[in-house]
Amino acid sequence: MTDEFIALDMFAGGGGLTEGFNRENFDFAAHIEKDPSAAQTLETRLHYHELVRNGNSALYSAYYKGKIPRDRFIREAETLMAGNHPVICEEITQSTEKSIIKKIRNDLKTNFGRKSVDIVIGGPPCQAYSLVGRGRDLNGMEDDPRNHLYRHYIHFLREFKPEIFVFENVPGIRSAKKGTIFSDLLAKCSDAGYTLQANTLNAKDFGVLQDRKRVIIIGWKKEHDFEYPDFSQVSLTGNVRDLLRDLPVLQAGEGEDAFQRYRRVKPAKYLIETGIRNGSGGIRHHAARFHNERDRKIYRTAIIKWFENGKRLKYNELPEELQGHKNKSAFLDRYKVVDENNNSHAVVAHLAKDGHYFIHPDIRQARSLTIREAARVQSFPDDYLFEGSRGAKYTQIGNAVPPLMAEGIAREIKRMIRMT
Repeated sequence: MTDEFIALDMFAGGGGLTEGFNRENFDFAAHIEKDPSAAQTLETRLHYHELVRNGNSALYSAYYKGKIPRDRFIREAETLMAGNHPVICEEITQSTEKSIIKKIRNDLKTNFGRKSVDIVIGGPPCQAYSLVGRGRDLNGMEDDPRNHLYRHYIHFLREFKPEIFVFENVPGIRSAKKGTIFSDLLAKCSDAGYTLQANTLNAKDFGVLQDRKRVIIIGWKKEHDFEYPDFSQVSLTGNVRDLLRDLPVLQAGEGEDAFQRYRRVKPAKYLIETGIRNGSGGIRHHAARFHNERDRKIYRTAIIKWFENGKRLKYNELPEELQGHKNKSAFLDRYKVVDENNNSHAVVAHLAKDGHYFIHPDIRQARSLTIREAARVQSFPDDYLFEGSRGAKYTQIGNAVPPLMAEGIAREIKRMIRMT
């Protein structure tokens, strides 16, 4: 990989934003992620990219298909890799910030002979800012310590002085704590020496088959005469049916996390054009949750209602024998069918808790989306391997920036950096 542009990846999660910048040939000083499962996913994917660039993709394929265990894959990959992409699995706090910065400085000097990076990317966990998260919390997330993680991001800007930064989060960050967090974030970035602009972008405009809005703040050093990029809409056509039709048909509780072949149907053009179906020969993570028969009856009811009149099932519309909750006045949209004829609604991390909000549109299957199906909705390629428990995998996917969106952002950022 070229080391023309060096990035620092903060709050990296399972690597959606990272994947986009990898595709645009950015190198990385470090990736910081506190969750062990997400950090392992990052490590696996970074090894994948390095192996492919060096003509050793067969090793990754062997691991992906379950022919060798992970410890052997990591050991052999590291003997073949020329690059060094440290994943720092540690939470950024007041007490750890100094040691993390020191480690990154040492790695920058050793690996790149530099003290600074070209770009900082990332965004702190969004649960404290999201409207859904605040709605579930009795105090509206007012006391959640994650509210202030953005201050660490700004500290790293001051320390590593990138030419440009990309800060990503949910639209709810604009109104969190009555707007004080967002205004303080903008003011402190400006005080750190950056001109910046925040826009709400939608993943569907980058070719992702999902209506997913995110606030993307892009900042640049004040000496640069830049403007916020004009992200052109991608002319890709497809729908959720294109994402699902070549995957094995599963009943609740069926499938497996291990490697499986595709169904023998012609893959949709969209899958090929986006690189989602990218020559892996099959998929991992396609195992359906177990659902009791009561939930499956609810799913079928929701599917019928959606396809007959295009309306969502309200919980209080269910027959009494299918209602298990006393609360019939709030959160009535507990069950939601994914629209196979259009874009999906936004994939969220709560998918790790239950699948009621992401019901497969095929009434014959009457189940929630598998990990691989959710990953495809997020535009992750089929050879992207997620590490950890089932819940951890769903969480990584739900929290991620869709790789297609990240790639579009990275492409424009690279153009801007070339002007410095």
